[in-house]
This record gives sequence, C-alpha cells and structure tokens, in this order.
Amino acid sequence: MVTSTHETSHRIFQDHPEVLFPVFEALGLPPPAKATIEALTPDATEIKPLERRVDTVLRVEPSEGDGFLIAIEAQTGKVRGKGLSWSYYVAYLHAKFGLPVLLVAVCRNRPTAAWAAGPFECRVGTWTSQTTRPFVLGPDNVPKITDESLVARAPAMATFSAIVHSESENAPAILDMLARGMRSFDKATAKYWCEWLEVGLENTPVQETWRELEKMVATYFPGRGTLFEQTYLEGKAEGKAENQVESVLRVLEKRGVPLTTDDRERITSCTDLDTLTLWFDRSLTVATAEELFSEA
Repeated sequence: MVTSTHETSHRIFQDHPEVLFPVFEALGLPPPAKATIEALTPDATEIKPLERRVDTVLRVEPSEGDGFLIAIEAQTGKVRGKGLSWSYYVAYLHAKFGLPVLLVAVCRNRPTAAWAAGPFECRVGTWTSQTTRPFVLGPDNVPKITDESLVARAPAMATFSAIVHSESENAPAILDMLARGMRSFDKATAKYWCEWLEVGLENTPVQETWRELEKMVATYFPGRGTLFEQTYLEGKAEGKAENQVESVLRVLEKRGVPLTTDDRERITSCTDLDTLTLWFDRSLTVATAEELFSEA
C-alpha cells in the first residue's frame, strides 16, 4: 500500500530538486541549482492494461554535458520482484525518451538501502544480458541535521534528511534540531515545511515526537490528520481564512509561481475557507495562476 511517507519521500524532488545535491555531488555533476529540471509523467504503462508507474521522473539538462533522466523510487522495505520492475522502468524510459536513465532509490534504513543497491541482473548461465544498479539515497549518504542554521539555509534538504533518518536512534534529536531551526521562519514558511514533515513521518516511530514539537505551529494537509486539520475540525482555529490566504501566497512565492496584481487581489479578497483550502492544495504543485484557479 502506498503510504504518505512513501509519497513524500519522492514528491519532494518534484517541488525541490535541490534535494538531489548528494546525487549530483557523488557523480561529479554540476549542482542541481545550475541545471534545468523538469518533471515528466511517471507512467510507464504500455497499451496493454499492465500498470507500471515510476514514483517520480525528472528530465535534467545540466549546465555542462548531455541531458539525462532521473527515475526516483521511494522504498521503505525489501519487496520481492522489485528489481524486475526497476529494470523495466530503466529500459522503458531509455527507449521512450532516448536519454540515459539514473535510477535513484530513497531508503530510510540500512538493510533496505543495502538491498536496493543491487545489482539486479538478467542472466542466462554465465552471460548477463542486463544489469540494473540503483543509486541509493539513505542513512549512509544523506547528511544528518547537526546544526539548526542548516534548516534556514536549506529547508528542503533538512526536511528530506529528517525523513530519511526517521528510523535511526538519533531521529528525536534530529527533529528537535529541525524544530529549533524553524524558529527563524515566518509563520507561513514554517507551516509549509511542517506539513511536508508530518505527512512524511506518517507510520514512523517518531511521528508523535514531531507532533509534540510542532504544536506551536498550526499546520494543514487535507485528509492526513495533521494538527491544523484537527484544530479546524474541532472548531478551535482562529482566523482560518486569513491564515490560508497567507499560506497560499507564501507557498506560491517560495515555488516561484508568477502572480499578477489581479491574481493577488483574487486570493486576498477570498473569504471562503473551502476555496482557500483548494487553492492551498493546488499551490503545492501548480506552475501557473491559471492552474490554481481552474474550475476543473
């Protein structure tokens, strides 16, 4: 079953490709900030109704060298036959787009990371026809948060690091450091990253630890049972519409989505909480204001 932890572990790359820094650094590539990165459809299904879906697929055009694809898979444990699926993804994407493919597996514990590194081979006798070797992002190569100033400098990397290390012995200390680092954020920014983290820690041993640490910040992530949502349902939230307006504008600003004066006026003048909630949900993924206000 796909969990919120699974979704957050790969979705963060779509909105914040800077999290790929450890991969680029290990491969000697220019930093992701200097590359053009575009999210592609993760669907690897052919005409026959056999569903095969990669978690996240990114097209990368580096500042130097040729372009390539990154296929990102979040893996919370060993899965029988997964190596076959990964080999298929790489071969299919390579054939479809005519670009080399880097398969990245995101793992939260060392046993899973060691298994995910492969190699996964297609072999007949002594002859290997195909070998698939994922690049693994896990506890051994994703830096832990040891300085709260890192949270302010690189919030996406800090959040991703906390999720990757959520099963380690130091997880509570890492979360405490993250929470203290968030004191430098304005309210809307803190809410945005609290949402990512709380959902990403669902079904992990430290989810309740984080919920205690974030009590001072009201968060909202529809349908996920986060603190802001519980407060809303219990009727204890104050200034809900105003907070949502602030959140929508702040997320769009952080993601670089352009807004005209009329767009801003439409958002700030809205007092309907359901509409603002819908716009907030969309603000996490849209590329234009037109998509935000779409009636579809």
